[in-house]
Amino acid sequence: MKQKNRFVFDMLDQDAPEAQREFIYRSGMPCSVRDSEEGTVIELPFFQQELKNLFLHPKTPEVVKKAYMVVRAYGSSIVRLTVSKNGQIPDDQKNPMFAWDPSLKRELLHATKTDAGWELFDSHDDMRMRINTKQRPIQVWSTLQPEPSQTFDAHVLVDGTVSVPFMAYDDFFPAQSESFSLAFVERDDAVHRWTYSLHAGQNEKFAGTGERFASMNLSGRTFVLENTDGLGVNSRRAYKNVPFYLSSTGYGLLIMTSGSVRLSLADISSRAAQAVVEDDVLDLFFIGGGSVERIVKQYRMITGFPADVPFWSYGTWMSRMSYFSSDETRVVVQRMRDGKFPCDVIHIDTGWFEKDWKCEWEFSHTRFPEPESYLKEMEAQGIKISLWQLPCIAKDTKHYAVAQKNRYIAEKSEHVVLGSNFSEVEFDGNIDFTNPKAVRWYQDLLARLLKLGVAVIKTDFGEVIEEHADYYGLPYRLLHNQYALLYQKAAYEISRQVKGPGQAMIWARAGWIGCQRYPVHWSGDSACSWDGMAGSLRGGLHLGLSGFAFWSHDVPGFQGVPSFMNSRPENDLYIRWTQMGVFSSHLRYHGTTAREPYEYPEVADLAREWLKLRYALIPYLAQMGTIAATSGYPVLRALIFQHDDDPVCWTIDDEFYCGAAFLVAPVMNSTGIRDVYLPCGEWVDFWSGEVLKGSVWIRNIQSPLARMPVFVKRNAAIPIYPEAVQCTKWMDMQKVQTLCFDATYQGFPNSLLGKFIHLE
Repeated sequence: MKQKNRFVFDMLDQDAPEAQREFIYRSGMPCSVRDSEEGTVIELPFFQQELKNLFLHPKTPEVVKKAYMVVRAYGSSIVRLTVSKNGQIPDDQKNPMFAWDPSLKRELLHATKTDAGWELFDSHDDMRMRINTKQRPIQVWSTLQPEPSQTFDAHVLVDGTVSVPFMAYDDFFPAQSESFSLAFVERDDAVHRWTYSLHAGQNEKFAGTGERFASMNLSGRTFVLENTDGLGVNSRRAYKNVPFYLSSTGYGLLIMTSGSVRLSLADISSRAAQAVVEDDVLDLFFIGGGSVERIVKQYRMITGFPADVPFWSYGTWMSRMSYFSSDETRVVVQRMRDGKFPCDVIHIDTGWFEKDWKCEWEFSHTRFPEPESYLKEMEAQGIKISLWQLPCIAKDTKHYAVAQKNRYIAEKSEHVVLGSNFSEVEFDGNIDFTNPKAVRWYQDLLARLLKLGVAVIKTDFGEVIEEHADYYGLPYRLLHNQYALLYQKAAYEISRQVKGPGQAMIWARAGWIGCQRYPVHWSGDSACSWDGMAGSLRGGLHLGLSGFAFWSHDVPGFQGVPSFMNSRPENDLYIRWTQMGVFSSHLRYHGTTAREPYEYPEVADLAREWLKLRYALIPYLAQMGTIAATSGYPVLRALIFQHDDDPVCWTIDDEFYCGAAFLVAPVMNSTGIRDVYLPCGEWVDFWSGEVLKGSVWIRNIQSPLARMPVFVKRNAAIPIYPEAVQCTKWMDMQKVQTLCFDATYQGFPNSLLGKFIHLE
């Protein structure tokens, strides 16, 4: 629909055909405030609005409905506002997006009436919310325009220091609003969606919202947070949407819903961070904490911490679309070992079934004739096997009749349209993970493979489900985004049950609130181009700010350019993307053409040295992974995790921290030239050992293909593996040594690493 540059259309959709069945109600000032066991309850009047000549006016005669806001606080820096028509609070225990940390305790609030309105205090007498009902004095000299309608005017004091104001009067004149501080839209006599608006400062910056393939600062952007097949990493589409963002003013906002969210961050209104939430309840968590890491940690305390991942998963994953037989993978493993390219995982994509893409959760009898012995053979060589599958069933497969008969797929399901289905197979039903029996049936299919010796299940797709099907436990509009969580939860939990804690993981593409609990997630189908590389990194940075700890991407991009299936990536792109992957939490080669380093003979030797560096860093990466699983940090960190007080860092989307020590600046062009911003502090050039002071731009750094700009915090000490090794299984952890970046560090060639890794 054409953008109208008006709130009433671009946010409230009042030019859509369904608007004929809708009524808009805008909040006024509270009628009453009272304390209860559930929290502080605020009774709010909502006044019906009427659209006349492009403007929204209060309806005359007045039509008023009531709704109730329940205010709760958790710990010292979380305030929760839950708004509903009936005042009933949804049961968190029935919502799989929640995974409350037991240490997070609810604070009792008490309300105090003041001359200006109400103030809400916790048990420590810290103010947590201030509601204003006092009108500013005016001097009447004209009645040309009516006086503004009353509205909801409040400040949330997140942690005693950060105050987040609702955008009370975002109007030109009373009937021309750019946002409503609080309102709902009724459709067919029921609440269909809510809207709210918070004030956005003139220099306020925003980040997060999931795997956003956009610049670091999201101010001035509007997004529809609704999962879809991204079809690449260079558009507004996203595989992983998370209705959670961070503000440079020191707060984070979680919109607890699985409905579609239209989020406008200083865009529709340049002075408002506002959203429309397609749910019958509005549930907002204002999160403080004093730093980006603390805010993200508390987000995880509400929605769950990531599980830690197996040590072997930090090794190289080798894949393409696809290997088609056990013999083919044997050749790959042999050539990787002969060429001394370290590798831990072979991923078999769509080609392990009897027919390519036709997912039946069974190995082909002709091309993988003895899967159990094959898997043992791979394990003996230090190789884990990962298998592709998806949550859809085709009619002409062995499981379809059983799934349909027992309602394991949604009723009235006819055809699932998958954007990145690169085959002739048509899928006719989503597994219905709202049905507990369907979950157990699906888990049994995976359990047989996992017990056979398969190490990882790739939970591909999950972003799209059939709109008009009848699902067992949720309507489509609330299941669509949550589907990824239920799907990945089912796969991860059976993996943990079979493999045990610390050895379970999945390889997932879709995401929503809570999916961070089930790692690892990768960026989807990026183009083999510099743009694809840059878009992937942008997505990973925002995803780490959205609660996810572990993240990967297809090296060196997934699809060919210009020929999707047949264009191979250029040699320099192959190496530059490998370099970025070495410092990512997980390193997987994958794409439509060959990805094995020996298939790129001109740069194979260089790729080998970078993979040797990767394996030398695995003890450090595993250490950072364990920290990430218990804190607010991801492994691959946006610079604002360490420097949220630096406005420049809120704009940097082509550099990242690898853990706590490394500052990495990937080269994403064929010239080898780029600028690098060094944040405050003292830095050691990884290659030369030179010490540099931060808060400075270094312009026009020229990096030969063998190197990229990497800096280390001065005096950092990291664990490394001090010799070349072909897989993690053959590592002797007694050999791990500490590499210190202090006065003794004289550059890479003279270090422990330079003794066996040659990157000149």
